[in-house]
Amino acid sequence: MRFLHRASPWRELFAGETLPDPASLPDLVAPLRDALIDLGSHPDLADAHAWQSTLVEALLRLDLPAWRISQLISDHNAWLYRRAVRLAEAEMKGQGWGAPPVAYCVVVLGSGGRHESLLAPDQDNAMIIDEYPDARHLEIDGYFQSLGERFSDRLDRAGIPLCSGHVMARWPMWRKRLSEWQRQLEIWSADRRVKRVQQANILLDFTPVFGDMGLAEALSDWVATRLPAAGLFLDEMGALFDEQPVALDRLGRLAGALEGAPHERAINLKHQAILPLVAAARLMSLRHGVRETDTRRRLAALVARGKLGADSCRELTAAHGRLQALLLHEQCHNLAAGRAADGWVDMTRLGKDQRMLLRHDLQQIRALQRRGRRG
Repeated sequence: MRFLHRASPWRELFAGETLPDPASLPDLVAPLRDALIDLGSHPDLADAHAWQSTLVEALLRLDLPAWRISQLISDHNAWLYRRAVRLAEAEMKGQGWGAPPVAYCVVVLGSGGRHESLLAPDQDNAMIIDEYPDARHLEIDGYFQSLGERFSDRLDRAGIPLCSGHVMARWPMWRKRLSEWQRQLEIWSADRRVKRVQQANILLDFTPVFGDMGLAEALSDWVATRLPAAGLFLDEMGALFDEQPVALDRLGRLAGALEGAPHERAINLKHQAILPLVAAARLMSLRHGVRETDTRRRLAALVARGKLGADSCRELTAAHGRLQALLLHEQCHNLAAGRAADGWVDMTRLGKDQRMLLRHDLQQIRALQRRGRRG
């Protein structure tokens, strides 16, 4: 059973095949309307992606919280994916490949799969393909390999770079029939192997963006039914928390890892705050058959199942929102200064109250990690 929630009208902005008509938007959201007018009604993929920072500026002027903005960035990226896949399909049809030979579904993974993207993500995607006879594998898989290469190349040219870890549907590892994905997860979850847990962690935050959504739903149902019984696998998932600790020292003081840091007062808020919270919420959700992918809804669903207290849920949800806000504002600051929008936050730019809240939030995440390990 899914946790019931009320959908936000904001999530309809990029749900259609075309961008919203600025004329349909009221004066109340004038910054967004003006941003859409500047973009135009038929931008190419590169222009539409480059416009994303303008979109964020407009949403910040409307005082939307960072967690909502991250949802809309994710929705906009999903819109770019849909357009890229449609263009790739049309190109292949024009070259004589014909229509897709069987149903399929493109899914996005990682922050996009959780609807939690901020600025400058790379590609993380996969493909779930409907069943077909083994005798037709070369023919059918050849079609989907070409499709995956074409849409990921289009996204790369538009400004969403190819995944350096090769987590994309253009590669056989991330392009399988539904039954093959189920068998793959059976193998990954059969025992305690670090690499298998890491690969599963990448896949398990998936959400469909194009094609037959029923294929993604079927895989989600399979995960929720089977993985709660994979005790050794889930225990290893918890053990991996040590590989990505929160940015606190043993005395509970703020202290980030310095490897790759732009300066000594920087903390990687993505790797030492947000991702530890995401990983702990994912582990608890897998243990208890929660089908949701985004962190806020996972926490709420755990409350509904009696596995997390309402007060803890409120604390962690607020922490997640504050962390996203800190990182989003730092990314916007860096872009304005001509620097990369990465996961680092300059602690010298935070006030005393922000540092105290950050320390409190990291302590809450550390407590959730301990709870997730216990089951």
